[in-house]
Amino acid sequence: MKNIRWIVDDRTPSVGGMTTYVFAAIAGLLTGAGLIIAIGPQNVFVLRQGLARAHVVPVVVVCAVSDVVLIVAGVAGLGAVVAAHPSVVTAAKLLGGGYVIVLGLLAARRCLRSTESIVANPDEAATVSRWAAIAMTLALTWLNPHVYLDTVLTMGAIANSHGSARWAFAIGASVASLVWFASLGGGASRLAPLFSTPRAWKILDALVAIVMIGLGAMLVVSV
Repeated sequence: MKNIRWIVDDRTPSVGGMTTYVFAAIAGLLTGAGLIIAIGPQNVFVLRQGLARAHVVPVVVVCAVSDVVLIVAGVAGLGAVVAAHPSVVTAAKLLGGGYVIVLGLLAARRCLRSTESIVANPDEAATVSRWAAIAMTLALTWLNPHVYLDTVLTMGAIANSHGSARWAFAIGASVASLVWFASLGGGASRLAPLFSTPRAWKILDALVAIVMIGLGAMLVVSV
């Protein structure tokens, strides 16, 4: 009986710890999805390549791997800042939270405004070579200044607010990126009728607005 009590007592803290990591992973999944799923040049390019069924795999891989690298850089970089300068992280939380709220408000505005179909002439994507498609994907990803605010600063700040569970957050965010780009590129042909209409993007932007404003408010309040 003593051994049984010892085992139960020993495992009890790990259950709480596991819950913390699971919560962080779910938060990372939701945050990653909220930041990635939006009308932007990168997503439109992936969608068009998917609709044309042209170089979908390399395009999706470049997008997903780039996101993972940026997420890891944000978590690792701000992790070092946390140890040395916690006040900087507090400022990053405020800035990151404010930025996330702004993204949510912009998504809400897109949802309320009338827009034309964002997908036009998908057949043009079929004429692009593999390396040209990869180069264009890299440019749309790494030359976009917003990616550093979204993925490195914002994601890093939110991840480090979870303390030791920040890498679980990073895993969740990375999974969101992989699932989104794989679904967008690989499932574009099946989703073409849906995502070729403004209404679908309006619904998507409405969900993004709810998630971003909620997460941004939580980040600011946690300071």
